[in-house]
Amino acid sequence: MIEKDVVIIGGGPAGLTAALYSSRGLLSTVLIEKAIIGGQIALSEWIENYPGFPNGISTAELTNNMKKQVESFNTQIMMDEVTDMETLDRGFLVKTWGEEIKTKGIIFTPGASPRKLGIPGEDIFTGRGVSYCATCDGPFFKDMPVLVVGGGDTALEEAIYLTKHANKVYIMHRRDKLRANKIIQERARKQDKIEFIFNALPQEIVGDQKVSKMIYKDKITEEIKELEINGIFIFVGITPNTDFIKNSKLEIAIDERGYISVDKNLKTNIEGIYAAGDVIKKSLYQVSTAVGDGASAAFNLQKYIEESYDE
Repeated sequence: MIEKDVVIIGGGPAGLTAALYSSRGLLSTVLIEKAIIGGQIALSEWIENYPGFPNGISTAELTNNMKKQVESFNTQIMMDEVTDMETLDRGFLVKTWGEEIKTKGIIFTPGASPRKLGIPGEDIFTGRGVSYCATCDGPFFKDMPVLVVGGGDTALEEAIYLTKHANKVYIMHRRDKLRANKIIQERARKQDKIEFIFNALPQEIVGDQKVSKMIYKDKITEEIKELEINGIFIFVGITPNTDFIKNSKLEIAIDERGYISVDKNLKTNIEGIYAAGDVIKKSLYQVSTAVGDGASAAFNLQKYIEESYDE
């Protein structure tokens, strides 16, 4: 068993920022990440709206810089998965596959995962034409027609990226207006390869060994239509990664959509436990807001530890 002042669970921008503030506050800190440092931003290629980079910055470079900065303040980064957590007489016990960690405080920053459409064929063809990451899989569809489902910032940004590889990019949205910000909309509309399909409800993904068609319903005419494509990229929102919390011995308050409930200081219903980033309910899910959350959570946890463990 090892002992740390702070355990941060999740290695996206919120977790990395929380680790930076915690370590700089001279608290021994471990950050646990089960998959990839960077979280959801690793699914995108480029960020244009993060302050300080007028020409934008690649997600790989931004993540690598954050990681280096965190490690420079002696944060321990552990690539492992949390299997259980429980309350002790003083503090908490966090269990992973390879370690048990006794800690004074926890910050949850596990992020979120892409939401699925939940239609027939989606699971069958995932990895065989259905994807949730254009940066990861776009090159496999060189000179092929593809479909992007969604109408938000991410959907349009990824559609623009796909024009580098695909010969045609359809964007399908269930409403008659897009949710993406105006600048991204304008940029997408200027792309000759992009075509919009509005008021469309995906019904089924079909194919043989790989995707060949999207079956969808026209909301206006109620007609069932087919769109022949070789790839489908789905960007219809996120689902918070809180199953491991629900299955632990900690009784953390989680709302009906799976988000961790926090107060204005990002504290959960348990003293000494905070949450930040995409795992909490808020109006804007961006790298900049995740960074702000991480800093606030770490600052408030440090105050709690100083007051509760003052010797």
